[in-house]
Amino acid sequence: MSVPRETAQRKADTLAKLAGENDIWAATEGPSGEPCLVPLSLAWVEGKVLLATAERNRTAPNIVATGSAHLALGSTRYVVLLEGTAKVLAMGELDDEETARYAAQAGWDSRGDPSLVWIAFRPRRVQAWREVNELDGRTIMEDGRWLA
Repeated sequence: MSVPRETAQRKADTLAKLAGENDIWAATEGPSGEPCLVPLSLAWVEGKVLLATAERNRTAPNIVATGSAHLALGSTRYVVLLEGTAKVLAMGELDDEETARYAAQAGWDSRGDPSLVWIAFRPRRVQAWREVNELDGRTIMEDGRWLA
């Protein structure tokens, strides 16, 4: 088992993971409480996670109804959980730089597909841990503020 990381190191590792991964799990809840869990491509752009999905996918109307989502990165031995606010945007609502950064990180270009929408997710709480010895202190962001 590795030595537990300090909060500052967990934050740095989490930011690197958010900027380096191209897939994430997104969990939402419908207005009646029905859960929805889907894999989506992501880009980490200026403190927010950008996702693209089909407008008809349950994720989009769930976010419209609740304004929130939970995201998960990593394996069971390197977990990053994010809870936060989310907003559905039309494809034309992001600027060219944001959409280009999404295409580069996600590995595909969603622009020009009228069946898709953007999801802009802002974390309010972030937890990160590798193994059981990092469960204490796993919260590295609370109320939208980094703890390191």
